[in-house]
Amino acid sequence: MRLRYWIAGAVALALLAIAGVALGAVTLPVGAVWAALRGAGDPTTLVIVRDLRLPRVALAALVGAGLGTSGAALQGALRNPLAEPYLLGVSGGAAVGAVIATGAGLSIAAALPIGAFGGAVAAAAAVLGVARAAGGIGDARLLVMAGVVVGAFANAAVMILLAAAPADTVRNALWWMMGSASDARWPAVRWLALYALVSGTVLVAGARDLDALALGADPAAALGVDVDRASRRVFVTATLLAAATVSAAGLVGFVGLVVPHLARACGARAHRPLLLAAGLFGAALLVGADVVARVAHPPVELPLGAVTAMIGVPFFLWRLRATR
Repeated sequence: MRLRYWIAGAVALALLAIAGVALGAVTLPVGAVWAALRGAGDPTTLVIVRDLRLPRVALAALVGAGLGTSGAALQGALRNPLAEPYLLGVSGGAAVGAVIATGAGLSIAAALPIGAFGGAVAAAAAVLGVARAAGGIGDARLLVMAGVVVGAFANAAVMILLAAAPADTVRNALWWMMGSASDARWPAVRWLALYALVSGTVLVAGARDLDALALGADPAAALGVDVDRASRRVFVTATLLAAATVSAAGLVGFVGLVVPHLARACGARAHRPLLLAAGLFGAALLVGADVVARVAHPPVELPLGAVTAMIGVPFFLWRLRATR
């Protein structure tokens, strides 16, 4: 991928991050934002910038980077251009696991992704099992249909788990299921950063195996790759990364579908630059989507998942037509 695309992505992320800190219910001048970042300014502005909006922008960037990287890895490992955590039911399964973990008292930022990971792995295994039984995971449309079925089952499971919960808990959980970065706090940001760093490093380190897997099982084996082991490592790592994002910001779909294709359109072919570019573009996309969610219909804040769906659904339909 050419240098100008990396620079454009980094500049877009920086500008959107500044907009994310400056815009909201209270619009702040850029000068006041810079002053607050340096620790100067009035106390109210300091609280808004450093305790409310800055962690929110950081969380949105991490969630977008995680979903973009996870989607690129899944598309390569499955050789399926429509693969991504939300459409494969991975995000729905992670939501079930997160709700169960919360009910069990594991709602701290460090432990919640573990419960979400368990649910995500179960959902992913179910999707692959259904697709394989119906004719194989290589058919993009078949895999997506299996993901839709498992995702619907996961949503029903969440509704059942919340049936006996207090009204406030149900309302908060439903908002969380629609995706939101409004409750971002620095401890959650730090833990998500740790999960994202470890998972992303593992995926980037195994990028050459992903290059081989993208050619197919037989060519990859001929190149000396242990296909089962490499596929399992990529799938588990990408699932953990997606589950961590769900535990932090709820269900945010289609980011993992859109940004890998955008990175390929910018010239990323090998999986190492593709994973890194998908992370960069995913961060920029979700920070921008969070800004839109805040300012599109004030004083009401739109669900973050709804904003990304407005972008992702038309793109998905276009890609689905292209697979014919």
